[in-house]
Amino acid sequence: PTLELICENINDDVAHPNFRLWLTSYPSPKFPITILQNGVKMTTEPPKGLKNNLANSYTLDPISDTKFFETCDKKAELKRMTYALCFFHALIQERRSFGPVGWNIAYGFNDSDLRISVQQLHMFLNYKGDIPYKALRYLIGQCNYGGRVTDDRDRRCLLSILDIFFTPNIHKAGYKLSPSGTYVVPPEDDAKGYIEFINKLPVQVHPEVFGFHENADITKDQQETNLLLDSILLTLDSGSSGGGKSQEEILEDLANDILAKLDAFLPNEKGFDVELVAEKYPVLYEESMNTVLQQECLRYNKLTCQIRKSLKDLKKALKGQIVMSGALESMANSMSLGRVPTLWTENNMSYPSLKPLSGYIDDLVKRVQFFADWISDGIPTIMWISGIFFTQAMLTGAMQNFARKYTKPIDMIQFDFQFMKKGAVEKKSPKPSDGIYINGLFLEAAQWDNDKMELAESSPKVLFYDTPVIWLKPCEIKDLSKFSHYACPVYRTSERHGMLSTTGHSTNFVMFLKVPTSLDAGHWVKRGVAMITQLDD
Repeated sequence: PTLELICENINDDVAHPNFRLWLTSYPSPKFPITILQNGVKMTTEPPKGLKNNLANSYTLDPISDTKFFETCDKKAELKRMTYALCFFHALIQERRSFGPVGWNIAYGFNDSDLRISVQQLHMFLNYKGDIPYKALRYLIGQCNYGGRVTDDRDRRCLLSILDIFFTPNIHKAGYKLSPSGTYVVPPEDDAKGYIEFINKLPVQVHPEVFGFHENADITKDQQETNLLLDSILLTLDSGSSGGGKSQEEILEDLANDILAKLDAFLPNEKGFDVELVAEKYPVLYEESMNTVLQQECLRYNKLTCQIRKSLKDLKKALKGQIVMSGALESMANSMSLGRVPTLWTENNMSYPSLKPLSGYIDDLVKRVQFFADWISDGIPTIMWISGIFFTQAMLTGAMQNFARKYTKPIDMIQFDFQFMKKGAVEKKSPKPSDGIYINGLFLEAAQWDNDKMELAESSPKVLFYDTPVIWLKPCEIKDLSKFSHYACPVYRTSERHGMLSTTGHSTNFVMFLKVPTSLDAGHWVKRGVAMITQLDD
């Protein structure tokens, strides 16, 4: 209100003829609408495409100033490292177009990050002695660009990419900036020569320059298509077309179908019989999984009761028996578009899911069946990690069992991981002596080689792979096995980014899982390799 009042009080008769008010701001819903309506608006965005972004960097101050290079004691080194820094700047901006595979969170890296980094580079190269690559990597990766990065997995990726560019090898002739050698550091030249070199770069960029597999292009195209379709859906009329069922009839049939599926696997209106579960699986010091089961039943009861109640209320509202509230109307619109209603997901009522409505209900039924089998048949040999509402509780329960069994402090215990061979562990196999077997994870941006028992490159056009059964073995930190591995992040959905909940856990990130690999871990970091507990379909 104060800014709006200041602008309204500017008197044209008193103000100087050449007076202009220049306001800069990040996008914000709180910015006064009247100022936007009465002013000339201008936005700045990075050029689209690696080549255009790189060319734009050479028009910025101080890179465009020839004196900037002339005043440096190591002029040749500054030119090469400036080009490398501009390439790094363009690369990390373009990774955003690949969605969560590129960055978990789309960060607003901008020209000011590049400008301060170039100035620091100039300052450090003027010092006598060797070039302090480690200091430069810290300043640029942890402070300038890293200052915007809030996700630890993204920070790891940023530093891994920066290692390619800030290395003594950058000064070697023809140093490759991409595995294929399409992009190299150009020979020393003036500003015009560098721009001419950039203009000869290919317009179409292969994913390998970003560190991705060729399948990343498919992921990128899918996201752009989904965004387009979502935008189209927002403009569609919710009314029915002639000849078929009315919208009300379609919604009522859909509600009946969902209720029938829930009734088939969970006949009790209140959900699982918690008292029976507590009697059959009491809270025991030596078996924490009983507590996990009771807590999971309570969570699923809360969710299924909310779904049942809202569907019944919607049916009554469609018949005119109760008032169609705003929440019910929003629910009807979501169901018409095949989306999960916010009435089911708000206030952490539901587990995270990106599935459409049909996929969500099918998944919910499978989860309910998993716990029904657990209650009737006992603790399963293989834990379906995808079906656990609060995954961290199950993992903590497994460690608690180990800690109490061997009287070890739980803060000195971590999981060791062993990937089991195909068919080695079945549902009827005996349970492990310590820890748990898990399944239900999907590898993205890589696959599991069952022959070599290690991480391998994805096959063309295959985006996700089922992982084998994994044995989570609790052990003391000093006893952890040492092998060449990639610390693979495990997420609940392909969206990857989440928020810290009141329990101190992320709403999406689950844990790091050590996956054997014969390649350098940085290779998979740049690939964006991760595991997720459920697909989007």
